[in-house]
Amino acid sequence: MRKKEIEIPREIVNQVLHHAQSSPDSEVCGLIASRHGAPADCYPVKNTADDPARRFNMDAKEQIDALRKIREKGEELFAIYHSHPTSAPTPSATDIEQANYPDVLSLIISLDTKGVLEMRGFRIKPNAPAEEVILLLTHN
Repeated sequence: MRKKEIEIPREIVNQVLHHAQSSPDSEVCGLIASRHGAPADCYPVKNTADDPARRFNMDAKEQIDALRKIREKGEELFAIYHSHPTSAPTPSATDIEQANYPDVLSLIISLDTKGVLEMRGFRIKPNAPAEEVILLLTHN
């Protein structure tokens, strides 16, 4: 059984939230890699969706480059993150439909509340409801 609580270092959370804030009108996206099971590096990836205010599509070249760097550093893919500029940090129907990595955590950042960012984590598996996990901030 998977852990219901996931620890994420403050530094990684800050990088992801900063990325979301840098583009408040469009969804941002990226990858988080882990070393020995602990989140270690953040890899922002350009969003190439036709409607970036409502969807995200990772730039194929940047995604492949990020996955290559993760492998070269001896890391593993830990999470995929993206933002929702105007909606809650919960998986949309599209997020669920396009979740291609069921063993990887999905992090969703919401900019829906002015001045307040909210990030939530989910395990999204095909043909099953998204399962929320509790995110614990660490000071590593």
